[in-house]
Amino acid sequence: MTTEHKRLEDPAWRQWGPYVSDRQWGTVREDYSANGDAWGYTTHDMARSYTYRWGEDGIAGFCDDKQQLCLALALWNGQDPILKERFFGLTNGEGNHGEDVKELYYYIDNTPTHSYQRMLYKYPQAAYPYEWLVEENRRRSRSDPEFELIDTGIFDDDRYFDVFVEYAKAGPQDVMMQVTVHNRGPESAVIHLLPTLWFRNTWIWGDDSDAVPNVKPTLVLLPNGTVSVEDSALGRYVLHADGQPEWLFCDNETNLARLYNTHTGSPYPKDGIHDYVVQGTATVNPGHCGTKSAAHYVVTVGAGQSATVRLRLESATVSNPFADFDSIFDQRKAEADTFYNYIHPKQATDDEKLIQRQAFAGMLWCKQFYYYDVSRWLAGDPNSPPPPPERLKGRNHTWLQLINANVISMPDKWEYPWYAAWDWSFHCVTFARIDPGFAKQQLMLLTNEWYMHPNGQLPAYEWNFSDVNPPVLAWAAWRIFYLEQQRKPGSEDLPFLRGIFHKMMLNFTWWVNRKDESGNNIFEGGFLGLDNIGVFDRNTVFPDGSHLEQADGTSWMAMYSLNMMRIALELARHDCVYDEMATKFFDHFLYIAGAITNIGQNNIGLWDEADAFFYDQLRMSDGSIHRLRVRTLVGLIPIFAVEILDDELLKANPGFLERMVWFQGHRPDLYHQVSRYTEKGVDQKRLLSLLRGFRLKSLLNKVLDESEFLSPHGVRAVSKVYRDHPYEFQLDNTTFRLTYTPAESDSGMFGGNSNWRGPVWMPTNYLLIESLERFYYYFGDDFTVEYPVGSGKQVTLKVIACELANRLINLFTKDADGKRPVFGQYIKFQDPNFRDYVLFYEYFDGDNGRGVGASHQTGWTGLIADLISRKYDT
Repeated sequence: MTTEHKRLEDPAWRQWGPYVSDRQWGTVREDYSANGDAWGYTTHDMARSYTYRWGEDGIAGFCDDKQQLCLALALWNGQDPILKERFFGLTNGEGNHGEDVKELYYYIDNTPTHSYQRMLYKYPQAAYPYEWLVEENRRRSRSDPEFELIDTGIFDDDRYFDVFVEYAKAGPQDVMMQVTVHNRGPESAVIHLLPTLWFRNTWIWGDDSDAVPNVKPTLVLLPNGTVSVEDSALGRYVLHADGQPEWLFCDNETNLARLYNTHTGSPYPKDGIHDYVVQGTATVNPGHCGTKSAAHYVVTVGAGQSATVRLRLESATVSNPFADFDSIFDQRKAEADTFYNYIHPKQATDDEKLIQRQAFAGMLWCKQFYYYDVSRWLAGDPNSPPPPPERLKGRNHTWLQLINANVISMPDKWEYPWYAAWDWSFHCVTFARIDPGFAKQQLMLLTNEWYMHPNGQLPAYEWNFSDVNPPVLAWAAWRIFYLEQQRKPGSEDLPFLRGIFHKMMLNFTWWVNRKDESGNNIFEGGFLGLDNIGVFDRNTVFPDGSHLEQADGTSWMAMYSLNMMRIALELARHDCVYDEMATKFFDHFLYIAGAITNIGQNNIGLWDEADAFFYDQLRMSDGSIHRLRVRTLVGLIPIFAVEILDDELLKANPGFLERMVWFQGHRPDLYHQVSRYTEKGVDQKRLLSLLRGFRLKSLLNKVLDESEFLSPHGVRAVSKVYRDHPYEFQLDNTTFRLTYTPAESDSGMFGGNSNWRGPVWMPTNYLLIESLERFYYYFGDDFTVEYPVGSGKQVTLKVIACELANRLINLFTKDADGKRPVFGQYIKFQDPNFRDYVLFYEYFDGDNGRGVGASHQTGWTGLIADLISRKYDT
């Protein structure tokens, strides 16, 4: 038990953390338009003057778990037209590949209780090129690369500041902030540092449940130079600032004059500090009180030199707040090192440990207080103008029960500052390595009645909660339970497993009732998180009743059935009632397996015997079939539906074993469509899978072919053969075309910021690796496959799984030339002040491994941390 492990057992240590979003503007929650134009309703330009309704954003933000009080950093280099209070990026309509943050920042370190954390922001010394970034990206087409901040040359000659922001907790309610600025340039330069403390506005809406009615919190400068923090919900705190900063105060309330030409409201609105620092106007409160305050430091930093400012926010009275400041910081850093030395595999290289620690840090920094009450959002607030009536039948209007007000793991706090159901599951699997309690709490939270729809559907994401993500939550729950069981034998958390199982039964029933159009066990989930992977939008609703029968939707449900079956078998060890539930999900798996091979009277399934591949097919209203013969990840997902059962487990569940045997004798048609589960493998294990050995080898023949799916850095989402030979499909005089596109999308489908038509994606690669490992547990060393195809070398599935994992890990590790493939073509990223700060992108170029898409999607790309541990697990 390290010191950090002990803190994990005390909930008080989790009250404060990095729960402030990187972007609140441009979100659905802040959109009160009639047409759902979230990007246009609250813009980056408005953000400094507009009071958010549902959350806050900031640079290196830190707040309590209800986001009553926030602490973050603002900066100004004396050249920019605006104060740098939040990260800048392009909206979906401005970027030639969709929305994209245009800043360089890195999440370097963090512990699960946030007792210590560190990040880096690279701030140019020249004027930030806001207009250039917008204009150049708008000018470029989808066939052109994105125009990034690094492309402007603003970091040439090292004329920038490295701004390190660190937090350490002296106690659960005692937060220390340290900002260290390094001038990397050749000349002295001035920087304005403004650590800023403010209250989330809960007092103007009229019915906010988080606020005490008619009680407005206050920040007041005391005679001793400290700021008194008074809030009826949070209690009393004091903010201390080292040195002699200039204290600036205003109110976290909208500047109505600037935005709406209405000269009412606070005379010192939200942007008062901005206007004072940048424009020199008298817009800060001379009475030194308000609901937003900043300690204004003007620092000259010599070439190659550094400067530090320190602050302390505490709920007790500390007579000399900076006397023990440095020693506590050193202690927390040492405790963080001890914690991660325990987490890291001892055999891992130093570079792998660096990558793993930063991956964990990114996930921990991307926790966010997420607040969204749909019914209140739709109706509007008593003290605000009523929303347009169109909203009552618009976005998310069927989710009136949804009330989210929790700290949640986000995919990327700038590009995706909202949760997505299947991302959430992958996050929790990685969190289980460092904080299993948080991982389990997060999974249970998603199934809470304030999240899950009464019909059993899980909310997909805030742009459309009714959309559908792959059902992987049961898989994640079992993975987390199993990992904890292996680490601490005898301490298995059965209440967690039982609770998640019952909620997943509701969700499974929703899938069966809502996503099986014909009642034939073939599922039509829609886009299923894979955005533009289809030849056309897979969410298309055909007016004549035609529908898409999906190989991936059906396979996800087969996997779901096996996950639920395995959980039920585990619970049946302790309660025989679950034996029948295990049988129910086993039966459902077999019926899905039968359907995926033979559907309807014409016995046309999703497996193509000639091509030895699974394909989607379009079933027309007249009963005819159009098979979409395009080799994509969709046809590989059947590999994921695999479970290995130990003989001991089956002996402990004789009723279940009897049912398995019954199906062999009474439904040979179904028995022969799946793996021969009555045939025992290595160590008497049994295999349940959609694939027998022949079909598995047939699929792997494509997966492991470097001219098809296998890239130097993982498995592509679409076969490379479509680069030179695009796939075309004609329907109703319209020709649809799919081309292998290794990096950014050339399609506007789903906004165009994500691309599944060729790149490498971490979550699906992770599931493929795990599935191959499971197959190996059954087949053992006697089952070999050529790897890579054409090499003549036969290897086991275990070796293949390890090789695929290494290809993914090598996205981030230094190669023989000391370069990290994830950095792509940028030479600057290889210099000493950049090369050891890693970004965990949304996906990766299918040819060279360059990071693409959201640059801080450590969420599911954080799975790389788990893969590094699994690489060395015995």
